[in-house]
Amino acid sequence: MGLKVRYILFSAYISYTKQVEGSGVFVQQAIAILDSGVGGLTVVKEVMRQLPREKIIYFGDTARAPYGPRSTEEVTLFTEQIVDYLIQFNPKMIVIACNTATAAALDYISAKVSIPVIGVIHPGARAAISATKSGHVGVIGTIGTIGSGAYTNALKQLSPFVEVVSQACPALVPLVEQGMFRSEKSYEIVEQALEGIKDNNIDTLILGCTHYPFLVEPIGETMGPGVKLISSADETAREISTILYDKGKLSIGDESPIHQFFCSGDAEMFQRIARDWLGEQIKRTPVVWQVSTL
Repeated sequence: MGLKVRYILFSAYISYTKQVEGSGVFVQQAIAILDSGVGGLTVVKEVMRQLPREKIIYFGDTARAPYGPRSTEEVTLFTEQIVDYLIQFNPKMIVIACNTATAAALDYISAKVSIPVIGVIHPGARAAISATKSGHVGVIGTIGTIGSGAYTNALKQLSPFVEVVSQACPALVPLVEQGMFRSEKSYEIVEQALEGIKDNNIDTLILGCTHYPFLVEPIGETMGPGVKLISSADETAREISTILYDKGKLSIGDESPIHQFFCSGDAEMFQRIARDWLGEQIKRTPVVWQVSTL
């Protein structure tokens, strides 16, 4: 079944271009970023900050979020459908900005396409190993991510003696997808969700779902000042930069890019959350929003 896609276009200016063979026309080549919903916007924000000349095409599968409770096979299928959709835009790389989809489908998608594909689990694990002083690291994520053991495996590969405590927090993604991440109720729900992990003597907590940085304030308040919170967004943006530099694909010039944002569900809610979260990043140039059904 084909995806019914709604799109939102953030209009700015074109920077990096690639000539279409034989046409004499230049088009911008983008970084394609995908997620189960709005969580990947946390990665988008960091990419915009670190790589302001790069064009981003984002797909949030809001109609089928959350991915966490779904089977590996279903998540892989959904991820493949989105990648097939994004490939038509000729991106220069693909970022699976969803921990559940990274755990389920990264290897499969990497083998399927000829451009670089990265996920968010290994960048998050690297950042946590760099941050921890005690060697006691916590991980919170969706049922699918925690059940896969992907973070434990990644952390142990980097530091075999690290102690890892993991906990699924399925109540948190709906808070973000419903736009409730700034509400008073979010503090109550976060506190309840973290009851099982906050007393485990960890000094570092991986936010193992890209939705969770939306809740960094209530999570930080619940865990206390002695626990460093790790989002994979910063390290993922650094990895993107390294890959593009190595391949000679970093954008050049001083003009701002055009970003395109697509969602499969409620476009109005998606637009509201994107405006709220991306804030200054989309205020630097005039913005035109267009909503259509493809």
